[in-house]
Amino acid sequence: MKIDHIGIAVKNLAVAREVYSTILNEEPYKKETVDSDKVTTLFYRTGESKIELLEPTEQDSPIRKFIEKRGEGLHHIAFEVENIHAAIIEYKNKGFSFVDE
Repeated sequence: MKIDHIGIAVKNLAVAREVYSTILNEEPYKKETVDSDKVTTLFYRTGESKIELLEPTEQDSPIRKFIEKRGEGLHHIAFEVENIHAAIIEYKNKGFSFVDE
């Protein structure tokens, strides 16, 4: 298992892009709007892992609600596993709950 990416919730993707491009000394390699999650994302490569910036696109976006409640910052850490379905069952059996499977 390894860290696939770290998700960071941001209010303004353009502002965050300037900051993270400066910090990481590179430009994002991917921009994507995910209508089902009501976000636009930017991805940066960082060694074997990635950083994902998430900006809400709708008022009822879960990311917007997260930012309103907790502020901008770390939203999630995604781990790469061999079999996602087996991992979900394993962690459910250990008492974990999932927002999105």
